[in-house]
Amino acid sequence: QMKGETVEFTWQWLGEGLLQCTPKTAYRKTMVLSAGIHGNETAPIELLSHIINDLFAQHLKLAVRVLFVLGNPKAIRQGIRYLENDMNRMFCGAYQQLAQDDETHRAVQLEQCTSQFFQQSQPEAKRYHYDLHTAIRASLLPVFALFPYQTQPYDDFLIQSLNAADLDALVYHNAVGKTFTHFTAERFQAASSTLELGKAKPFGQNDLSEFASTDQMLRAVLAEQILPVRAKHTIRQFKVIDSILKQSDDFQLQLNADAPNFSTFQKGEVIATQQVSNYVANDQQVWILFPNPNVKTGLRAGLILKEIK
Repeated sequence: QMKGETVEFTWQWLGEGLLQCTPKTAYRKTMVLSAGIHGNETAPIELLSHIINDLFAQHLKLAVRVLFVLGNPKAIRQGIRYLENDMNRMFCGAYQQLAQDDETHRAVQLEQCTSQFFQQSQPEAKRYHYDLHTAIRASLLPVFALFPYQTQPYDDFLIQSLNAADLDALVYHNAVGKTFTHFTAERFQAASSTLELGKAKPFGQNDLSEFASTDQMLRAVLAEQILPVRAKHTIRQFKVIDSILKQSDDFQLQLNADAPNFSTFQKGEVIATQQVSNYVANDQQVWILFPNPNVKTGLRAGLILKEIK
């Protein structure tokens, strides 16, 4: 069965891992909730699965139009980050620069389905996108969100919801990217954010109680109910000031292999070495995010951040 209805909403499968649910009453928000763009990041997939089950069991009210997305089904089944190339670098047409394969075809499908979903929603409904991930490595600030680069102000409700989810930090990108959230923000002016919720683990090994604050926030957003009250100290804010590019095979980061996200460097310290030139910290204190010396040559091996006071 490809489509049907419950008492509160109609539903339709738009493709594998693409489930659209539309309330029978008027709605003010239309949102994409995505997970599994990286196939080994399982906790957010389990989180969305429980939310969907509760919607269909009428344990959770649906007051917004929503498209649930499981990004990379083949990689999810194999428990790997991706098959050939990182799908979260394929959006905004970037798949055209790669050899065509299952993942580039999937990126095309996700762009088309998301476009159709937003275009067929009520035009006055505000657009949102929460893309849920877990990180490869541990983090000194365990749960955080990234905003795609945009010139217009960031959406108040989006920031309030991330605050309510007890995130430790918000990170603002400084350049246009090729991620799923960049695509929805740039093409559809959606209020979009990538959430990083702890560390990637195989299915069955996640302690979902660690994600309770995010789960409660998403459920409140879907039901148009009051957001949870923040339980943590004030959220910290960072801006990306640079990207470290891996330009040759001799590239090395001056970090332990298991160094956590938000590790710091002081002014004058060498962050990375490679034949072209070394990368040295220019500011009094900088933080590194997503350090990964094993990326393919030509790709980003880390983000350099500065705290916004």
